[in-house]
Amino acid sequence: MLPKILVVDDTPANLVAMRRLLANCGAELIEANSGNQALALCLDHRFALILLDVNMPDMDGFEVAQLLAETDHMRDTPIIFVTAAYADDLNRLKGYRFGAVDYIAKPVNDAILQSKVRVFLDLYSARAQLQQAMDELSARNRQLVDEVAERQRAEAQVRHQATHDMLTGLPNRTLFHDRLRTAIARAPRHGTGFALALLDIDGFKQVNDQHGHPAGDALLVAIAERLRQHVRVNDSVARLGGDEFAMILEDINDTAALLDRCKEVGAWLARPYPLQGRNGEFVAHVSASIGIAYHDGEHGSDEALIQIADRALYQAKDGGKNRCVMAV
Repeated sequence: MLPKILVVDDTPANLVAMRRLLANCGAELIEANSGNQALALCLDHRFALILLDVNMPDMDGFEVAQLLAETDHMRDTPIIFVTAAYADDLNRLKGYRFGAVDYIAKPVNDAILQSKVRVFLDLYSARAQLQQAMDELSARNRQLVDEVAERQRAEAQVRHQATHDMLTGLPNRTLFHDRLRTAIARAPRHGTGFALALLDIDGFKQVNDQHGHPAGDALLVAIAERLRQHVRVNDSVARLGGDEFAMILEDINDTAALLDRCKEVGAWLARPYPLQGRNGEFVAHVSASIGIAYHDGEHGSDEALIQIADRALYQAKDGGKNRCVMAV
């Protein structure tokens, strides 16, 4: 698209002369015969250069330049005043104060006019190229920001998948061991104990066999949600695999209260589960056997504590299931 030059002069002969002199300048010429018409045209066009007659009736060139200088999108448009009063220093200073970048004296010298117009068109072209380069750079920067954000989201998702169970969203065995080791290391500093509870879901296999794996998966998701609702913010719940879950219960000082709390969890897990199976809607009835190991600083490793809780869990299952057993 060709750059545009606005030629403003109230004398038709001058406009014709300008049209002839600038016919091959490489720009589209747009003409105005008054200051008001020039201002109206500036609302609809973006000009590379304005050739502005100073002496016009109603609104002279100085007034037009002043109004253009107050318009955001026209403030940086170069204005060359075309005037017979070029030799008057006061008029030149006045023009520069109102935004003129140059003067051309009347009668217009062809070579001077074409040379100055060429300079400002080259400047406009260079600025346009620079703006395009800056726009492209800005677009590339936004693209890089989006790419970095997407990579960070992907990395966060990979890290989450590596440490969380895909079905229930609970921490998996890897993250469970990490949190258990952290709890063991933190307990002496806090001066309080904590407990590890291992849970097996009683009756899960029957639901899975009778109603299909999707129903079994839905049951595990529902169990995980109930466990989330019944732990405190600083506690942890994990799915270790299959129908095996674990809870790390922090800041425990009273083992009797701990046992009561685990019994409440077991009672909540034993409530009915309305589900959709392969033969339609049904209500699942399961329960939980829970083995509890209280850590008071004597058990040195996470594996030792897990073995203690695991033995208590087997006692709960052997004792008739749907029970809580505290390791002694």
